[in-house]
Order: sequence, then C-alpha cells, then structure tokens
Amino acid sequence: MTAVYLAIAAGVLSIVYGIWATMSVMSADAGNSRMQEIAGYIQEGAQAYLTRQYMTIAIVGIVVFAIVAWLLGILTAIGFAIGAILSGIAGFIGMLVSVRANVRTAQAASQSLGAGLDVAFKAGAVTGLLVAGLALLGVAVYFWYLTGPAGFAPTDRTVIDAMVALGFGASLISIFARLGGGIFTKGADVGGDLVGKVEAGIPEDDPRNPATIADNVGDNVGDCAGMAADLFETYAVTVVATMVLASIFFTGEAANMLMVFPLMIGAVCVVTSIIGTFFVRLGSNNSIMGALYKGFIATAVLSAVALVGIVWLWLGMDTQFTAGTGEDARTFLGRHLMYCGFIGLIITGLIIWITEYYTGVGYRPVRSISQASVTGHGTNVIQGLAVSLESTALPALVVIAGIIATYALAGLFGIAIAVATMLALAGFVVALDAFGPVTDNAGGIAEMSELPAEVRVTTDALDAVGNTTKAVTKGYAIGSAGLGALVLFAAYTEDLKFFASQATAGSFFEGVSVDFSLSNPYVVVGLLFGGLLPYLFGGISMTAVGRAGGAVVEEVRRQFKEKPGIMKGTEKPDYGRAVDMLTKAAIREMIVPSMLPVLSPIVCFYVIYWITGSKADAFAALGAMLLGVIVTGFFVAVSMTAGGGAWDNAKKSFEDGFIDKDGVKHEKGGEAHKASVTGDTVGDPYKDTAGPAVNPMIKITNIVALLLLAVLAH
Repeated sequence: MTAVYLAIAAGVLSIVYGIWATMSVMSADAGNSRMQEIAGYIQEGAQAYLTRQYMTIAIVGIVVFAIVAWLLGILTAIGFAIGAILSGIAGFIGMLVSVRANVRTAQAASQSLGAGLDVAFKAGAVTGLLVAGLALLGVAVYFWYLTGPAGFAPTDRTVIDAMVALGFGASLISIFARLGGGIFTKGADVGGDLVGKVEAGIPEDDPRNPATIADNVGDNVGDCAGMAADLFETYAVTVVATMVLASIFFTGEAANMLMVFPLMIGAVCVVTSIIGTFFVRLGSNNSIMGALYKGFIATAVLSAVALVGIVWLWLGMDTQFTAGTGEDARTFLGRHLMYCGFIGLIITGLIIWITEYYTGVGYRPVRSISQASVTGHGTNVIQGLAVSLESTALPALVVIAGIIATYALAGLFGIAIAVATMLALAGFVVALDAFGPVTDNAGGIAEMSELPAEVRVTTDALDAVGNTTKAVTKGYAIGSAGLGALVLFAAYTEDLKFFASQATAGSFFEGVSVDFSLSNPYVVVGLLFGGLLPYLFGGISMTAVGRAGGAVVEEVRRQFKEKPGIMKGTEKPDYGRAVDMLTKAAIREMIVPSMLPVLSPIVCFYVIYWITGSKADAFAALGAMLLGVIVTGFFVAVSMTAGGGAWDNAKKSFEDGFIDKDGVKHEKGGEAHKASVTGDTVGDPYKDTAGPAVNPMIKITNIVALLLLAVLAH
C-alpha cells in the first residue's frame, strides 16, 4: 500500500499548490474600475455557461449512473461518479481562477512583460496541477478503498470494472466539456470576426462588437475547462488501462507491484511538475516561449531522474517479470520499463517540438500560409489545408517509432508505461494550455478598457505565445490519446481472451475464439465502421459551429442595424444576448455528437451479432472498429489542430506586419490580412472544436467496449 499512499499524498500536495497559486494570483492588482467591469462580464458569462452545461451533463450522468449500477453493481457506478465529478471540478475551478487572472494579467502587463507572464502562468498552473492531482487522487483513493476497507484483491474483476468505470465517467464529462465549450467559443469567434473584423472593419476585441464578451467567455470554457476535462480523462483512463493490463498480464506479487507502478510514476511527476513551475522565469532575451520551455525541460529532466529512483527502489533494475503465459509470454527486466518511460518522455518532447514547428510564427508552415494570403482568400485556404495534411506525418512517425521501441523492450505493457509517463507530465502541459486563454482575455480587456498601446503590445506578445502553447498542448493531448487508446485496445483484446478462458458452461463467452485476421470480412467491416466515426463526428461538430456562428453573425448585424450609436460609441452593445444565445446553442448542439462514441460500440456489436448469430464475429468487428477509430481519429485530430493553429498564427503574422518573399510589408487591415482572417475562420472550429473533441471520442469508444465485455461477463 506504500505506493498508493504516496499517490494520495502527491494528489493532496497538488491541491495545496493550487491553493497557494490561487492566493498568489488573487493578491495581484485587478486594475481600474473599467477593467474590473469588463472582467466581471466575462466571469458572469463563463460561470453561467458552465453551470448550465454541468446541469445538463448531470442529468445524463444520473441516467448513466443508474444503468451502470443496474448492470455492474453499485461499486462500479460509484467509480463512474468519482471520475465524472472530479473531472468537472478540475475544469470548473480552473475556469474560476482563469477568469479572475485575466484582468490581473492585463494590469501586470502594464508594469512589465515578466510580471504579466508570472500572473498568467500561475493561473494556468492552478488548472494544470489540479488536473493531474485530482485524477491521481481519484484513482488512488478509490483503489485504496476497494483493495483495503472493501476487502477485494487488486486483480479482482470488481476492482477492475470500478476503475474502468471511473475512466468512463471522466471521458463522458470530457467529451461534453470539449465539444460544448468548443462550439461556444468558436461560434463567438467566427461570428464576431466575420461581422466585426471583415464587415465593420473594427479590431479584434473592440468593445463595440456585441460578440466580444462571448468570445472571451468562450476562451475559458473551451481552452481552460474543456482542455482540463480532456487531459483529466486521458490521464485517468491511461492509468486505469495500465492497471487493467497489469492485472491481466501478471500474477501474484508481480501483479500487485505493477498495478500500482503507474500511480507511483504519476505521484513523483506531480512533485516534479510543481518544481518545474518555479523555473518559468523571463530571461535577459525576453523570450516568453523560452521561459516556458525552461520549466518544461526542468520538469522532464527531473521526471526522468525520479523514474530511475522509483524503478530502482520499487521494482529493482534487474528484477525479472513475465507478462502472459504459454507462447504469448514475454519476459523483461525492471530497467526495461524505465527505458520505456524515457521513450515516453522523448515522444512528448518531439510531439511538442513538431507541433510548435507547424503552428509557430516564423516557421515555414505558417509563413507559407501568410505568403499564400497575399494572393487571396482561396490560396490561403488551399495552403492551410495542405499544411494541415502535411502536419500528420512527423507525429505519426514518432508514435510508430515509440511503439516499435517500447514493444521490443517490454511488449504491450511497455507501451502502457511509456504512455503513463507521457501523461505524468500532464500537470505542467495543462498549465501551458491554460496560460493561453488567460493571455487572450488579458489582451481583450486591455483593448476594451483602452489601456495605452504599449500594454496591448505586451499582451499581444503573451497572446501569440499562448496561441502556440494551446496548439502544442493539443498535439500532446492527441499523441498521448492515440497511444493511450492503443493501450485500451490491448486491454480489450486481453480482456476478451481472459473472459473466454474463464468461461463456464452456459456463460456468454463459452466457446468464443476471436479471429482478428483481415481475411475475416467482419474485421474489415469493423475497421471501416470505426474509421468513418471520427470523420462523421468532426463533420457534425463543424456543422454545429457553423450554425452557432451564423446565429452570432445575424445577432451582431441586428444590433449594428438597430443601434447605430454602437459604432459611434454612444450606445452600449447587448453583450449578454450573444452569451445567452451561444450558451443555449452549445448545450443543444453537443448532445448528438457526444452520444455517437457512446452508442457506436454497442450498435456495432449487436448489429453484427444479429446478422451473423456469431459472438466471435461480433467481438472481432467490435475490436476492429476500435482500431479504426484510433487510426483515423489520430490523423483527423492532428490535422485539424495543427492546421487550425497554423491558420491562426498566419493571421497574427499580419498584425505584426508580414514581409512577403519579395520584401513587401503587409499591414493589418490590408487585403492579405483579410484573406488570412478567412483562413483563420475556417481553422477556428478545426483547432478548437472538432479536432480536440476527437481525442476523448477515441477513448470513449474503447472504454464502452471494455464495459460491454464486463456487462456480458457479469
């Protein structure tokens, strides 16, 4: 139990750090009365949206809780509730801090760049450490209860099912939060840009635009609360999947040691992430990204050292472990798991670097889109799509290399440890992401409260880096989700073998022998069905943003027409109308696509079973469906997030004055800038709605399949 207590202590430490960082942020100067008034609108809108969203999710959650309790028992249902509630809490608290840090960041930016960076990053760190800490705490405490006071063995199916249900609860919240927040934020952004910047010719965040407050609200509910719920569930699901694999692959003391090993990795990396936050300091070159990277590199290096320590002390470098039995048995040493952890850290660094290359201002991909904007709207869109497709190649090759290397070292369990180590850095990575909406809002508040131009220059510098960090962390989330889903798929196939081997006369799994070869037509059917889901899901999500954005366009046009004094500054826009409209639209639009990954595995299994009458064919089709979702989902998500980020920063390059290949400078407001706004409008729902929401969608399909196995075996 020592490892479990260590994980619980680390979770508590993260909460203590979150309280300290929150107090530090809240003690900063909140600026003048006008700044506080604008910040109050954003706070009110964000809280109203999340409250209504969580009330809707709670209704769905209660229904699912009752179904899980009926099918799998109350302990499994409690696991579902723990995952759902903690995921919601992580996002909600992070959002509350974020919407209070924005005005303080704007005020701090009026003093210095370093002061603005300090406030914004501390606010992001609150969200980041709460995500990692609460996920670790939830899994560790419930595992402790089940294997302690409740009296179950760690490998008991009640424990495994309860842990999987905990991951399902986190995933269900995540997809609602990601999708709903994304529809809200991009509906506001697209609608506000089309009427404000393109039609009315007013700057971004201009207080005359009725959609401005909604846009700022959306930054928080999408990129802060949404990303928090996203990585919370990825973290929890990966830890749970690794524990499930350990329970299946190993027996006796080895199973007990290796089931809690991912908890130990998470525990020490919470500590290293906290230490890493103190390395984020602006250097003499005033490089904001450099300051953030210092913290990330410190966290990664310390995590590698800590990994050596826990393998040496807990597992033993030369301790031999055997995964599986018979011909499938795989033997490796403790040090091999340490090497797998190192590979996970290397994959994290490479994916972050690749994503920055494809989305950062100054690199070839973004410059190529900016250059294409010079010749018009169409060429901007063509080049943006080209970059989005190209951006999938390097991350895929990195993941391929990681899978080959870790499998060679320790088989499927080695892959699981690599992913668990990747996600152990989630605390710091989410801090980088949550930094983005804080700086974005700070710039908006500076613009709307008419602070001096030099303040906006400082907030723009922070915001440009925030755009890159948001893109970078989405790349990390998707890369880890792809590998994490592969671990879940392995858990599905191994669980299937386990239930078939333990089947008694008359049980559902009696005589089941699954053929996953491509000569089985139902495997191909499953692959195709799974492959189409991310595209269908993405299409529905994009359509939802289009409808929401169109409604905002009509509302902003109506206000400009009925209140001509808005443009003259003599009348005040009705900000609340746009916020309320988007809240209703986002809640309404998120339901159908969110249920798609929940119902698809069930429909796939039972339809094939009904058609063929063969349990084996139904299980084969379902497994293939999971693999299809993983493969196409990875490419769709990477393409959308990287392409959208590149479009966004191409637009920002004109705001700084883009110099084309012929040496001509193109300023903000020119034709090339307008073309870049069109590309950014296309890229917005790509990078902030459809793309990121594919991440939890991949894992929900896999978790539902695992729960379906448990239900059939119950």
